[in-house]
Amino acid sequence: MKSFLKVSLSAVLTGGLLATGFQAQAGNPERAGQAGATQLLINPYARSAGWAAANGAFSRGLESQYTNVAGIAYTKRTEVMFMRSAWLVGTGININAFGVSQRVGETGAIGLGITSINAGKIERTTEDQPEGGLGTFTPRFTNIALSYAKCFSDNIYGGITVRAISEGIDNVKAQGVSIDAGVQYHTGKQEQMHLGVALKNIGPKMQYKGDGLSTQGTVTNAYGNEYQLTLNNRSGAFELPALLNISLGYDLYFLKDTAGKADKTHRVTVAGNYTSNSFTKDNYMFGLEYGWRNIVMVRGGLTVEKGIFKGEGNRTTAFTGPSCGATVEIPFTEKKSTVAVDYSYRFTNPFGGVHTFGLRVNL
Repeated sequence: MKSFLKVSLSAVLTGGLLATGFQAQAGNPERAGQAGATQLLINPYARSAGWAAANGAFSRGLESQYTNVAGIAYTKRTEVMFMRSAWLVGTGININAFGVSQRVGETGAIGLGITSINAGKIERTTEDQPEGGLGTFTPRFTNIALSYAKCFSDNIYGGITVRAISEGIDNVKAQGVSIDAGVQYHTGKQEQMHLGVALKNIGPKMQYKGDGLSTQGTVTNAYGNEYQLTLNNRSGAFELPALLNISLGYDLYFLKDTAGKADKTHRVTVAGNYTSNSFTKDNYMFGLEYGWRNIVMVRGGLTVEKGIFKGEGNRTTAFTGPSCGATVEIPFTEKKSTVAVDYSYRFTNPFGGVHTFGLRVNL
């Protein structure tokens, strides 16, 4: 397993870096709309969303399945979490995320994460009845991710994720699979310098299939007789929204203890992340977090892409850039088990932003 993980990480990350070298600096906005399964680009976790997912270089626990899977290797024993997001308030869309990560051996950890998006009820219409009156349908999107991460040395962590993807309605569905891989490197006297690289959403094309693509048609033969036939339409295959993240982070400790070492009671962390997207504009994320004894943490972030601050005529996303969040994490046993409440808010225009609430328990 160890050699397989090393080979997989090396191959996937090297390929991603080489591919990125051939991309334009401004991303690929001309390919916008050509990819599917774009729910893979949604961050369902409150802690990382609070500072714009800029913490890919030092993310920890199951939440790392979104930012950089290598961070799952930091699971001490068992972590359980549940997240709920009110997505673009006013649309009626809710996102639920549940997962558990477990320490395996001395240096490894596995994680299982499930993300489900409920898009609410939509009026069912047809060509003959465009005004509706036929009931409703509910689009559903579900991702199930299984991860393994390992500490290769005191400074290097790596991990890989296999994700099953399912989306559709009651009579039309598309299913697929994707792979993520990530590496984190930490250095410095206090391990205060962080570097992370993660390649995400690599997999084969997906295609919609189902009875919903069939229609009833009338065929007339050479003798003038008409027959009712079922015509099956094929949907076009679509690619996954592959991307590459390169992250940096640095911890600042302004006070020293009586021995002259850094006092970690108060911590300020600055973070940055560059995302090279295959089908949309590239993103730059910046984050700042203050932590007191790792019990109270307050954070803020900013996501930047071309045209995001130039008004609605140039902005191609509902998000306007800023985000913020906070965490309260309280120890409750001698083994330093903790229970934490996370919250984040992402600003949007239009709609009323994105609220994400989370509960996590480290046993």
